[in-house]
Amino acid sequence: MIAVSIPAAEPQPAARSPDKAHTVFRLEVLCGGRRHTVLKRYSEFQALHKQIKKVCKVPDLPPRRVPSWMPKALEQRRQGLELYIRGILCHNKELPQDVLDFLKVQCCQQDPKASSP
Repeated sequence: MIAVSIPAAEPQPAARSPDKAHTVFRLEVLCGGRRHTVLKRYSEFQALHKQIKKVCKVPDLPPRRVPSWMPKALEQRRQGLELYIRGILCHNKELPQDVLDFLKVQCCQQDPKASSP
């Protein structure tokens, strides 16, 4: 079973240009009793959405255009992305390889029966 949370959204300064700053979302992934962290930008969620929307059930992706410098808007996006990724995990018994690659997990499929004793 795979469980994912996004406990933090961390604004990142741009290396060369202040107007190119971006936000990185920290995903905590629990799979097979092992926990690891994956850092993703919103654009990576968009790319995943585009890849998998035709092959599995996906919830709506939160909108891209929010002022990321506003803490409240950033928190709303973090929550929206967490609901998005949890929705994918919840509604698909067989996860596409693209999702497993995105979460950096290997051969750990969703099995609703595995979580119940």
